[in-house]
Amino acid sequence: MLRSFGKFYGLAGLRLGFAIAQPDIAQRIALALGPWPCSGPALHLGAAALRDHEWARRTRDAITQQVRELDAVLTEAGFGIAGGTGLFRLARLPDAGKVHVALAARQIWCRRFDWDDDLLRFGLPGDRHGLDRLAAALAPFKSRQ
Repeated sequence: MLRSFGKFYGLAGLRLGFAIAQPDIAQRIALALGPWPCSGPALHLGAAALRDHEWARRTRDAITQQVRELDAVLTEAGFGIAGGTGLFRLARLPDAGKVHVALAARQIWCRRFDWDDDLLRFGLPGDRHGLDRLAAALAPFKSRQ
């Protein structure tokens, strides 16, 4: 299991992560990555974050709810949910590259894939306003269903 603190813990830019693995796999990871020094403050913050079980539970619950809401907006616009994690969703719609362009024109960023024009990756909107902006921007595409 690999864990980075950047997204889940809201500590973007913190150079801290870890792997839990069988010794032989851990050794292969160490050889592939090389030295990965972490600062004292990063280790202190990471340890405090890992001890805060209640915060982590509330955050997981909030992310689960945000994923449901994002999936509802995307499916309402005609997308099929192709996968993802708690932090982003992969959504499929024929010729989604056109949606990507339209969203970018409204300063809504999603990731397009050169190898599949029907697939977009959406991060979780930061708040209700962001989700509503996305829903409004996708409204013109509902008629394509």
